[in-house]
Amino acid sequence: MNCFSILLCFSLFLVSSQTTTEAVRAKQDGVYIVYMGAAPSSTRARRNDHDQLLNSMLKRKKDVVYSYNNGFSGFAARLSEEEARSIAQRPGVVSVFPDPLLQLHTTRSWDFLKYQTDVEINLRPTSGSNSSSNGEDTIIGIMDTGIWPESKSFNDKDIGPIPPKWKGSCMQGSGFTSSNCNRKLIGARYYDDSESSTSSGSPRDQNGHGTHVAATAAGSPVEGASYRGLAEGIAKGGSPGSRIAMYRVCTLNGCRGSAILKAFDDAIADGVDILSLSLGASAGSELEFSVDPIAIGAFHAVEKGILVVCSAGNDGPARETVVNVAPWILTVAATTIDRQFESDVVLGGNKVIKGGGINFANIQKSPIYPLIYGPSAKDSAASDDSGRTCIPGALDKDKVKGKIIVCENSDGEYSPKEKLQTVISQGGIGVVLIDDDATTVASIYGSSPLATVTKKDGSEIISYINSTRNPTATILPTVTVTKYTPAPSIAYFSARGPAFNTRNLLKPDIAAPGVDILAAWPSNVTEDATEDAETSPPFNILSGTSMACPHASGIAATVKSQYPSWSASAIRSAIMTTAIQTNNLKAQITTNSGEPATPYDSGAGEVSTTGPFQPGLVYETEITEYLQFLCNNGYDISKIKLISPDLPKTFSCPSNLSGDLISNMNYPSIAVSGLKVNEWKKVLRTATSIGEDESVYTATVDTPTGLEVQVTPNKLQFTKNDKKLSYEVAFKPSGAVNGDLFGSISWTNGKYRVRSPFVVSQ
Repeated sequence: MNCFSILLCFSLFLVSSQTTTEAVRAKQDGVYIVYMGAAPSSTRARRNDHDQLLNSMLKRKKDVVYSYNNGFSGFAARLSEEEARSIAQRPGVVSVFPDPLLQLHTTRSWDFLKYQTDVEINLRPTSGSNSSSNGEDTIIGIMDTGIWPESKSFNDKDIGPIPPKWKGSCMQGSGFTSSNCNRKLIGARYYDDSESSTSSGSPRDQNGHGTHVAATAAGSPVEGASYRGLAEGIAKGGSPGSRIAMYRVCTLNGCRGSAILKAFDDAIADGVDILSLSLGASAGSELEFSVDPIAIGAFHAVEKGILVVCSAGNDGPARETVVNVAPWILTVAATTIDRQFESDVVLGGNKVIKGGGINFANIQKSPIYPLIYGPSAKDSAASDDSGRTCIPGALDKDKVKGKIIVCENSDGEYSPKEKLQTVISQGGIGVVLIDDDATTVASIYGSSPLATVTKKDGSEIISYINSTRNPTATILPTVTVTKYTPAPSIAYFSARGPAFNTRNLLKPDIAAPGVDILAAWPSNVTEDATEDAETSPPFNILSGTSMACPHASGIAATVKSQYPSWSASAIRSAIMTTAIQTNNLKAQITTNSGEPATPYDSGAGEVSTTGPFQPGLVYETEITEYLQFLCNNGYDISKIKLISPDLPKTFSCPSNLSGDLISNMNYPSIAVSGLKVNEWKKVLRTATSIGEDESVYTATVDTPTGLEVQVTPNKLQFTKNDKKLSYEVAFKPSGAVNGDLFGSISWTNGKYRVRSPFVVSQ
């Protein structure tokens, strides 16, 4: 839905979403967010409308959930639907919307990234860098489920004093005191969901997700880390010298938009440098920018110089599933690394089938157990399909007892763990699960024998069963396999572009490791029903774009520590334009299915751990360009002036609103839609030279078949006085464009390559 008036958009939102979960919830408990744009500044008079509305609400203190006044203005409050409609029409109000419930987008990865970098870059500080910093002055703010401060990943050994710029706090709560913070974990806040019976009233992590994410981004090195002996090595974060500030915005129920906005408001005032959010909406429920808490909070954070990094979502591999697509956010997709967890199936005759998943089965290693296919083990009243997929209630206990069952995982209703539990509870030995996707992402099955196999190998196993009088098998416990090829590949779950309703902006931006990542874990949270709190390991293995996001955040923090004066958009550009496009076979990165990855899958490519420190050129995106983006999405000038009051007097929204103008935003990637045969479409970009007084860059174009691309000029000569130079890119299809065409433009000076992916469509 394109909304050309935020007030109209709010009205349409209230009317059209009455059947949605959020609107129903809002009617029940009446929590609405009132967004009023930028916070009043000491450099300009406070707005009367802001004062009057906020003061009137503060008189109803019991109804005000949160007040926002640091990075932006507004509040979350319990309102009737009629009150919400009335407030939406008040002067000074940008939007009013029901408080949404967002979801989490649930060391070898860093070693693999370093191995992937083709060129070793000199990391000694160059002109303009912070020569004294090793990351200690950089603060990563993380919005998640909280943190487990006792983890060794958060020890502050050899870390210096807390930087003076830090203005935050270490909140006390249930099982958490100010002494739980240290020179590493310098801040912790929590935001209680008063409607939730699972809220902990503490920054302490009761879920594990936040601890894992924080350690991935900035954990201190811990030797001998593993998950029960698997993935053994040194666990460390991407920026181990950086400080961590945790903002617990999520409970077991999810993450409230009102709490997320309050965390943004606090983080801006606290003095963080990078914000990392491994959470967001689900595909199909994307929120329009003015009613999206992450987009709102992130805009004001970026306005204050804070880079915001977000996960792309886990609803892939379908198109148009990517979320967190605002152009001021760095959006991260997920890839595999060169480590796999292998749980093999041994058939009678000692034929070995490679399998996946993590199990610590204590059964015979010889193939002595009877093997049966699900349909042959079904109850007489069950259908063949339910037997084939081994759903609960479909299997006959007498047929299952003492056997390994081969099941297909194609029903989409029951999880592998539920199917495994069904078999074990009926006296079965274990399960061989046929699922292409599950073989590439290792779930943990504890002491129960389960191995996942591909459909191809599953067919071979079924053929063996059908051709053998007494088929037998066993399932071996998991082992770690490294130097796995090809890697990286795009994880099947990683959300894909194009961005919903924003075709002239390419998302996701970048890809990073997000499969089978080892990181810190709370000692009281268990993923395995056979474990208890006393035996829960201090490290765990998780997958998701949730895990990819802190990889990018850690790299961004390290870049910020070396170049503290760089803007958020400059750091984003450096990360994107130096990304890697090849895997460890020196071939193009592929998707999980083996197809070549496109920018809709991986953005600019796999993030590099060294390239961003010397990018050569960067594309700096001004705040006014983001506001022009809002213009071209239908926002009127009066609302934009509320969002960002300190606009130049000359700023105005163009009279000819067009998505084409979005393509001209000075972004490190290019997306152009609406191409017509034999007609040129042009976009502009401006590059800024970093670190060298004089240099000449030449353009090369990777052009897809059926498209003409011209870069004018094709040489850029930077001098001490000309650090910023512009160029034009023109696209013309030679025939009808079927689908999307992908390519790239690279600027090289013999030392650096500055690459921008592009996508064009009709």
